[in-house]
Amino acid sequence: MTFLRLITIAVLVVFTAACAEPPDQQTRSAPEDIFSYANFDQVTVRHIDLDLEVLFEEKALEGSAELTLEMVDGEASQLVLDSRDLTIYAVEALAAGLWRETPFTLGQRDPLLGQSLTIDLPEETSKVRIFYRTSPEASGLMWLAPEQTAGGKHPFMFSQSQTIHARSWAPLQDTPAVRFTYRATIRTPAELIALMSSAQDRDGVRDGEYFFDMPQAIPSYLMAIAVGDLEFREISGNIGVYAESYIVDAAAEEFSETPLMMAANEALYGPYRWGRFDILVLPPSFPFGGMENPRLTFLTPTLIAGDKSLTNVVAHELAHSWAGNQVTNATWREPWLNEGFTSYVENRVMEVVYGRERAVMEQVLSKAGWLAELAGIEDPAMTALVLPAEFANPDEGFSNVPYVKGQFFMMFLEEAYGREAFDPFLKSYFDHFAFQSITTEDFLEYLKENLMDKNPGVVEQTVIMEWLYAPGVPATTPSPASEVFDRVDEIRAAWLAGDLDPAGLGTDAWITHEWLRFINGLPGDLAMDQFRALDSAFALSVSANAEIAFAWYMKSLEGGYDKVTEPLRAFLIRVGRGKFIYRLYERLAETGQKDWALEVYKEARPGYHPIAQARIDGILAE
Repeated sequence: MTFLRLITIAVLVVFTAACAEPPDQQTRSAPEDIFSYANFDQVTVRHIDLDLEVLFEEKALEGSAELTLEMVDGEASQLVLDSRDLTIYAVEALAAGLWRETPFTLGQRDPLLGQSLTIDLPEETSKVRIFYRTSPEASGLMWLAPEQTAGGKHPFMFSQSQTIHARSWAPLQDTPAVRFTYRATIRTPAELIALMSSAQDRDGVRDGEYFFDMPQAIPSYLMAIAVGDLEFREISGNIGVYAESYIVDAAAEEFSETPLMMAANEALYGPYRWGRFDILVLPPSFPFGGMENPRLTFLTPTLIAGDKSLTNVVAHELAHSWAGNQVTNATWREPWLNEGFTSYVENRVMEVVYGRERAVMEQVLSKAGWLAELAGIEDPAMTALVLPAEFANPDEGFSNVPYVKGQFFMMFLEEAYGREAFDPFLKSYFDHFAFQSITTEDFLEYLKENLMDKNPGVVEQTVIMEWLYAPGVPATTPSPASEVFDRVDEIRAAWLAGDLDPAGLGTDAWITHEWLRFINGLPGDLAMDQFRALDSAFALSVSANAEIAFAWYMKSLEGGYDKVTEPLRAFLIRVGRGKFIYRLYERLAETGQKDWALEVYKEARPGYHPIAQARIDGILAE
């Protein structure tokens, strides 16, 4: 009986039915993905060649995708792909050296999964070529009119493929279990630049035709495209920034310490294997802080605070080059394998670059956010690191649980075994599973053989399994403490007691983290004159720092401070980052301001990404 089988039996005895059940050993070679139609256990896509034209007026991509196949099952006679709202014109198969049309069928449309695309495969088929067009409503593409950009002269388009949105702009096997290389030819209006998550076409000529090559195998959610009026600034030999002209220099300055982060990562976890690490700063409608598309990380402009205080997001996306991009969760049941490892690596790098105290402050803030969010998760099984065998939507798995609980699991292992043992283990883990998609069971086997067996008696097996499969907060969760935050707490208490006026708080040298600690710790029943005093002294309602403004708006809505109404309206219309807008709309609905929220949303909605629109539609429909 295997180690995994023994500990699985132990866990089922110890834990309640609310725990997510560990996956069966037999599923490891071909993990089931309930969010994909693809028959990748029979036929696997290993390479994609895209040839696409970007049609801004029609809000569509049109062209072809040529898929190179590996016949896992020699008897397979069909290829099943994922698609969503694609118009399929024709399909050809390359069999015995000849291209010829082959029958295909689109399945019934599902609102979440889209449609299966089933293609008949003649004998000896090695490739298929699909001619298609995307829909203007493609969930993975954001189309901005010229007036929605900073320059105001040219349109802008960008993708967001995670989790299952790549199928809305290319027919493929849209599951993280499948990794493929790709090449692409992208045709655009001549005045615009096209970029992809690949080696860029770097000849510098705006000629309307761009060529891309991604030689490392990636999962579909990491395939990305953007087209706009962009400029480039070099930061170091293999790091640079693309952005609209209004912000490109500020972005290059804000992210100028990225080479230090790269050096820290490589010293800890081995060489960077992706060639370049470029950054694309997107318009404010981008719904995330960042997206780790290899070779071209996408970032929100809300990170440009002017003091490098929000660069942990850059560290996070860079860390994905080892955790997530290089070693990938095989299914969306286990996003902790991407995000927990990445959040841990991010924090270690922040410690190297900015010092231990800043790293600890970020740990404290992250843990507070995780614990606060748990109260709003109705299904306890969704608070385990390994999610239930079935749940409604893969996007629902991206709470603070995989990020922060996953990070604190890594911190627990580090504290238990010591960095002298844990650091070499983690480095070897990234190397051993490089460019593979794995399951939690794969991790457990490697953990046992390379850390637990080499250091017997340090951590009980049931403790490991509690972290992975039990809901809630494990008893062994680390408790970081920050002396800087202790001083902030003392200052806040003295001000609330009337012993200090705002001018005496000593905030001149505070960084974002201290402001967040101060604001988040204010009581919900703060008096109006206290709200006004802080706002008057520090202009918090109009702060240019999105994190500080968000924290202040949340506290103001809780306390009924209505002076934030107009600044909040402007913020919701200007900023499309989900981390902020989802919770703000939720708070507005909770505090009896749903009608006002709907009024603002009506104006703001066209500038939000389709992913954000769907989320807020649900919030305000409740």
